[in-house]
Amino acid sequence: MAPYERFAAWKECHALAIRIYRVTVGFPKHELYGLTSQVRRAAFSAAVNIVEGSSRRGRIEFRRFLDISLGSLSEVGYILRFARELELLSSSEWKELDDHQQRARYLTWKLYDAVARPKKAITAFDRLRPPSTA
Repeated sequence: MAPYERFAAWKECHALAIRIYRVTVGFPKHELYGLTSQVRRAAFSAAVNIVEGSSRRGRIEFRRFLDISLGSLSEVGYILRFARELELLSSSEWKELDDHQQRARYLTWKLYDAVARPKKAITAFDRLRPPSTA
């Protein structure tokens, strides 16, 4: 298993990107290099930045990639709204994709927050001490 595969945020972003690719097949051909391309790139970027960031050294760098992923997810959210208002997406398609995008953004934000928290240093003394039974 690749390191990024353990993150729920990546799983949700990956599933969102796959779903976006499938749904946008039905977009008009004249949008191939416009909305279709833009929403696909943004959805893919959300997932791929988690992949790339997880391979970097240190929390600060990983957090920077998660920040980019969050920006891409916001972009996906707006493009989906725009596509719905242009009637390129049905209300049910939009609702499903928007819910997916919001879950991905929530999980990515939680990962961003977790990466920001400093790890507690474990000393040799801590390893010898039995766990508390409070």
